[in-house]
Amino acid sequence: MEININCDLGEKSKFHSNKHDPDLLKIVNSANIACGYHAGDEMTMNQVIKISKNNGVSIGAHPSFNDPENFGRKRINLNNAEIKKLIVDQYEILQKIAVSHGEKVTHIKPHGALNNMACEDIELATTIAEAINDINKDLIYLVPTGSKMEIAAKKLKMKIACEIFADRNYEDDGNLVSRSKPNALITNPIEAQKHVLSMIKNQSLNCLSGKKIPCEIDSVCIHGDNESSLSTAKSIRENLIDNNISLKPLNKMVKFN
Repeated sequence: MEININCDLGEKSKFHSNKHDPDLLKIVNSANIACGYHAGDEMTMNQVIKISKNNGVSIGAHPSFNDPENFGRKRINLNNAEIKKLIVDQYEILQKIAVSHGEKVTHIKPHGALNNMACEDIELATTIAEAINDINKDLIYLVPTGSKMEIAAKKLKMKIACEIFADRNYEDDGNLVSRSKPNALITNPIEAQKHVLSMIKNQSLNCLSGKKIPCEIDSVCIHGDNESSLSTAKSIRENLIDNNISLKPLNKMVKFN
């Protein structure tokens, strides 16, 4: 079995330090890089791409609402044209820098409130999927498994990687427990390790209530903005390898080649 580990990186801001990025890039297989709209800047994008290239980590754009004051976590209502422009502009910002390093953006994963809203809203999910598909049909779309985003992308026959979150709990509808609730995050690396292995082996989401929802799983997301992200990433990587699971960058997985 093949699995990818991805992480949101280059998110230097008043909310988050990127000091662990170089160490995380020795562990993960794919990097979702902040494009300056919720966090990061040209310097952080250059840094993450350079280290990713050295470590064989595939590069992805992590587009967000243009809302650095709220780290892209505030819900904003935009029209379809504005949403598409958000996606295209941030992809182009990162792609230009990637090309300067002899690399290219191979996947896209929306960030924060934009991602959460698209999980629930099929119209928004379709708009984002169309924007990515119009950029390049070879781009891999990294989406939360079981979400409206997955449904919209499948209708367009896109290259889809379905992800689970190592450090987040799930509600019974398959959506993430809101960060406003005390049990949203899993901060214990051992708990996260068990959480991930169980979901991958069973190809199902583990809900906080104990409910299991069957789903497709290609990738595991580890959030780089948690204090425990480094130890969690190490723990999960080691446990998956110990269980004979092959870890690969998204663009090197058999399903996309």
